[in-house]
Amino acid sequence: MDFSLPEEYRAFRDTVHRWVDAEAPKKWARDLERDEHNYPFELWDKFTAAGFHGVGISEEYDGQGGDVIMQMLLARELARSLGGLAWIWGITSFAGSKSIGLYGTEAQKKKYLPLISTGQLKAAIAFTEPSGGTDLLGSMRTTAERVEGGWKLNGEKIWSSSAHVADYLLVIARSDKNAEKKHQGLTLFWVPTTTPGLTITPLAKLGMRSMGSCSVHLQDVFVADENVLGEPDRAWYMLLPTLNNERIMVGAFCLGVIDGILEDALDYMKQRHAFGKPIGQFQALQHYVADIATMQTTTELMLHYCAWKQSKGENVGNDANMLKLIASENANKAADLGIQILGGMGYSADTDMQRYWRDSRLWRIGPITNEMVRNGIAENLGLPRSF
Repeated sequence: MDFSLPEEYRAFRDTVHRWVDAEAPKKWARDLERDEHNYPFELWDKFTAAGFHGVGISEEYDGQGGDVIMQMLLARELARSLGGLAWIWGITSFAGSKSIGLYGTEAQKKKYLPLISTGQLKAAIAFTEPSGGTDLLGSMRTTAERVEGGWKLNGEKIWSSSAHVADYLLVIARSDKNAEKKHQGLTLFWVPTTTPGLTITPLAKLGMRSMGSCSVHLQDVFVADENVLGEPDRAWYMLLPTLNNERIMVGAFCLGVIDGILEDALDYMKQRHAFGKPIGQFQALQHYVADIATMQTTTELMLHYCAWKQSKGENVGNDANMLKLIASENANKAADLGIQILGGMGYSADTDMQRYWRDSRLWRIGPITNEMVRNGIAENLGLPRSF
């Protein structure tokens, strides 16, 4: 059994690591993050120049190639410095390249994937309903009605990150009101944000600030048939593989955050003195940093296992749930310990621990709450459905 990364992956990881230190250092990330109303277009442009938007997209569509493992290595290294701002890359990668790449027509792939891979198109996800949260299927109120030449959408979405700067929204809506089961009768739409009837409103929030999250109102929004992704009424069946990929991506972002926390904690413990000695000599703080390092390794092992398994086309649903659960809780706990290690400076906006804590706190809630993740894991072990 070989746990080592092949040379190609190690070289890519090391290249991105150096790029992050040079082009997206933590101090710059703190500056970008201070204003939640100022989307960091300069960060997007740096990703474009580095070719990151094309990672995971075939060279046939002007991409860089690479599989899910390479995407996760990129996500981890970006989050080490950028924290939640790494989603600036991740959202379009998921909403655009993953979705169109998996269930788009050849015409859709030829039209949109080159624009995504070269940084000319930003996308956002508009799935969550205001009244439902994790209960996406049960709370679905957004409807899609067939009209001549396409569909008419009505409804509201919430927590659509970066929707205010996106060129397209990936929208899920109920297209068959008479479907027998909640997961049936749903359709995916690729909606231009310039479409009449679409209103996007930014929301204030705790973390991931300058990336922006929004509510999306759809009033008689016309979507042409050519902008339907996949087969109408069968969106949920198509989405399951990409939802697993999203949970693996969250695991990679969480691991990157843990990497950044451990870097900062060790650096501070070696420099800071109290009671006549470096605080790295204090046993209590050594225990904290040992816990963070242990969280780092356990998360890394689970991430690599899930990414490897998905890259081979195996069923990764339950494993991706476990990864999302352990990674998000480890990252948030590690950030809390990091704040404790830095003391008052951990609470300061001039250091990164508070940013890591605020950003990682979201991952315990989204894209699915950890409580619902535990329900799913238990059900997969043969226990009765609890919701």
